[in-house]
Amino acid sequence: MAAPAPLSPAAANALSAFLRGVERRALVVSELQTGDSGLAERAVAVAMRAFVGPAAALQMAEWPARFWGLLCSTPQLLNPPASGYWEGPLGHLQTLAPAERLALLLRIGAGLDEEMASAVLGVDALAYRQALAAACPLDAGGNPDAAGWRALAEQVQVQIRDLSQPRVRQLEQLRESVISGVLPARPAVAKAAPAKAEDRRPSPRRRARAPWSLVTWLLLCLPLLLLVAVALWWWRSHFGGAVDPPSGLASEDPVQVEALPDSSTPAGPGQDPHAAGDAAMLADPDLAVASEADFLAWYAAGGPLPVDESQPQPSRPEPAGAALETVDAEN
Repeated sequence: MAAPAPLSPAAANALSAFLRGVERRALVVSELQTGDSGLAERAVAVAMRAFVGPAAALQMAEWPARFWGLLCSTPQLLNPPASGYWEGPLGHLQTLAPAERLALLLRIGAGLDEEMASAVLGVDALAYRQALAAACPLDAGGNPDAAGWRALAEQVQVQIRDLSQPRVRQLEQLRESVISGVLPARPAVAKAAPAKAEDRRPSPRRRARAPWSLVTWLLLCLPLLLLVAVALWWWRSHFGGAVDPPSGLASEDPVQVEALPDSSTPAGPGQDPHAAGDAAMLADPDLAVASEADFLAWYAAGGPLPVDESQPQPSRPEPAGAALETVDAEN
């Protein structure tokens, strides 16, 4: 089988834009038809891959009917399993037959009108309307329930609008792969091989780490031991403590201490050579004048008298120009 021809950039952009507009609704319609998210994803992937190739040769107006027709013809949507699950407000879908449920979802999920929906299902408009009426919720009296119809349609739209981000990214990857024609690669899980016996043996570099760590600790502890020895020696030399230094660090005290004679004893009166001169100075009658010699010399030189600070001083000095009065000012 020949590989499909690559799409032109314009056709690829147009097809990508179309799929981006319908992929969310297609996924939700498929999931609500089958009641199984895994089956829904496979159905959307099959429909997208079958659509892209022939769609390049069709008019853009024909694309919606072509895509939804391919999706509704997948085995997952035609014959959904009986084990599907619908929760909460969507529980009404579980009571419907597969054909009636699909007719309802094409209207409230895909947004197709009666003409296109009947063409997608391959039935006439009357048969489609009958299937749609059979799928409509009923009230307690057995009549069509308009409020129940609206609530069901709103819930389907919520499912489309609030699609989770992981599923949105999954749709984006699927769209890119069908446009490019390249299947998304599955990451291979590599199984770790068991380690060989020689790999489990410690390397020489790892074995050498233990001795190096021991040497490092010894180098770090040696300055601390020396500091302790110096502290013990200082304590013993200053306070005469009987603390023995650690073995191997010091043997004897190297400092020799010798008591010196006390030189503070005063000499006798007869032994002072300056005693006679001091006695003559104290007997001098001009000793009092000599003690004021510096002040008298300053006074004799005409030094200014000290300021009299016995009177209170003004708190604010007068301006400098206040004392400079002229004759004109007096007149």
